[in-house]
Amino acid sequence: MSEEISIAGIGIAPEVLMTLIARAVEEVAGVASVGSRDLAANLVSMLSARKPSTEPAVEVSAQGEELCVRVRVTVFFGYRFQELASQVRAAVASAVDAQVGVGVSEVDVVIDGLVFPKE
Repeated sequence: MSEEISIAGIGIAPEVLMTLIARAVEEVAGVASVGSRDLAANLVSMLSARKPSTEPAVEVSAQGEELCVRVRVTVFFGYRFQELASQVRAAVASAVDAQVGVGVSEVDVVIDGLVFPKE
């Protein structure tokens, strides 16, 4: 992966931050998965013309003494996107503050997929 992220006088491997953030986001009600780890979605993309996303599920960069985060999620049908994104932002900020001790200047939430309940 890329070089370590230097913030608040320490260097942190991006994978460490990505894991921390993904785990926090997975706990948010309404989030089906972080990134496209859904076997069914991957299988559909393999059998159709639709290309699977090559974007990383979580991207993190330092901006001054704070972190900027972009997280891609698949969500369950029935949850309002604005409210869900707000809860994801709060979960990321809380997890980063609790574990790393730095602030998060922004969290961009990208909704890559929607899961419908089985009928």
